[in-house]
Amino acid sequence: MFANLFQKKRGNWKDDALAGLTTALALVPGSIAFAFVAGVPPIAGLYAGFFVCMITAAFGGRPGMISSAAGSVAVVMVALVAEGNKRGGPGAGFEYLLLAVILMGAIQILVGVLRLGRLIRLVPHPVMMGFVNGLAIVVFLSQLKMFREREGAVVGDWLHGSALWTMCGLVALTMAIVYILPRFTKKIPSSLVAIVVVSLVAAFGISTQTVGDLSSVQGKLPMPHLPGVPLNWETFQFVIPYAIILAMVGLVETLMTLQLIDELTESRGKGNRECVALGAANIVAGIFKGMGGCALVGESLINIGSGGRGRMSGVIAASALLTFILVGAPLIDRIPIAALTGVMFVVVIATFEWTSFKTIGKVPFTDVLVIIAVTAITVWEDLAIAVLSGVVLSALVFAWKSAKHVQLSVVGDKEDERIYRLEGLLYFGSVKEFAEKFLPSADPQRVVLDFHDARVCDMSGLEAIKALGERYSKLGKSLELRHLSPDCRRMLDRASGLVEFSIADDDPVYLVARIPHGSVGTK
Repeated sequence: MFANLFQKKRGNWKDDALAGLTTALALVPGSIAFAFVAGVPPIAGLYAGFFVCMITAAFGGRPGMISSAAGSVAVVMVALVAEGNKRGGPGAGFEYLLLAVILMGAIQILVGVLRLGRLIRLVPHPVMMGFVNGLAIVVFLSQLKMFREREGAVVGDWLHGSALWTMCGLVALTMAIVYILPRFTKKIPSSLVAIVVVSLVAAFGISTQTVGDLSSVQGKLPMPHLPGVPLNWETFQFVIPYAIILAMVGLVETLMTLQLIDELTESRGKGNRECVALGAANIVAGIFKGMGGCALVGESLINIGSGGRGRMSGVIAASALLTFILVGAPLIDRIPIAALTGVMFVVVIATFEWTSFKTIGKVPFTDVLVIIAVTAITVWEDLAIAVLSGVVLSALVFAWKSAKHVQLSVVGDKEDERIYRLEGLLYFGSVKEFAEKFLPSADPQRVVLDFHDARVCDMSGLEAIKALGERYSKLGKSLELRHLSPDCRRMLDRASGLVEFSIADDDPVYLVARIPHGSVGTK
């Protein structure tokens, strides 16, 4: 495991080092801001950034991806911290949160061990596009808060006059450097150069908000700390629901980000391994007074865009973040908020799927609807609900369309026998249309239903076949099923207690099922 950390299979040492340093600078204000959102001490966000980033980078399943304190989980933590403070007084909410983060990590490890990370494959592409667009909008809206007067966690009125123009000018300068510098050289990350240049410009007498205005990043070496809450059943009843929600939100954002980075780097990460690493990271973070976290799309794109491809980029980012906390606070505190906001605006532009607009009129309207729905829910609710809603909506659309594609045609017609060929999927959504296509009273004595181009998908399909056989048997006619696929036969085998059948010995190539009078069977 440790050997893999130092093997360079992607990128190079210089790119990883510079990308890690750039990413660390972007992690500082984000970690502090997310701590403010959750209602916990800013240092808790920074500690979480160090532990979560370090452990997932070293042992996770997606080199180059950055995990840290995240806004998606911070939003869920707000209610937990507030209710915890009501239960035990000021500061108790943070202690309850630490217990929830530890349980959150245990749940995520369990998901990885059970190999449930592969479920991310069920997420359709329109849902992925909606997720990315929604996340880009959320990041953009979060950066608009930087255009307001701030004193620590207290947010004041919108900037105006010279303060507003200074902020806009420095943001524009940052974005210009990020976009223009790569045209001349790509040896140094343009984001890092932009942050350094804008910091130097601001140092020459320009009054603007800095990282230190939010909260100083100065801190001590993190030490182990067990949650200061009573470990009884009442406490776990209160904390476990939040832990489950936090675990699911963190896993969804992490696995979706992993999939996005896979597409950008044309490589493949290991989702289950990332789940285990993220869970372990959150357990450690909770023990060391960190607020926990998950993968970050914005910082991951900064890292990838700056050349970070290997594990060392994340390790260096985490190490630099800890260095900032211990000894580099005076310098980091002087970085203008405008520089970091400008970098994040570039990330927003790069993250948003602008091709979404091109899909209008060129792809099915239902896919466009899914993209819009997931985007809106991500912005107004949260990521986990948005993705789940998108998957459910896509599944319903697929079921509706598939139900209309059940086709029945006559391929053989004799005086005493008629052969039907069924095409499509026979499942809960198509059984009604399937049943309506038959008129047993008008069919001859023997009817054959060929499943060569059809599949029986669920119990509803089996029941539809059984009901059809009973319709024919009441008229003294027989229904024979032919060319059932192996998976259909296995389904019939499992349903033998509900549907009587036997397998013919004289048909080694195709499976044949016969439904005799009064029962549903196979021959």
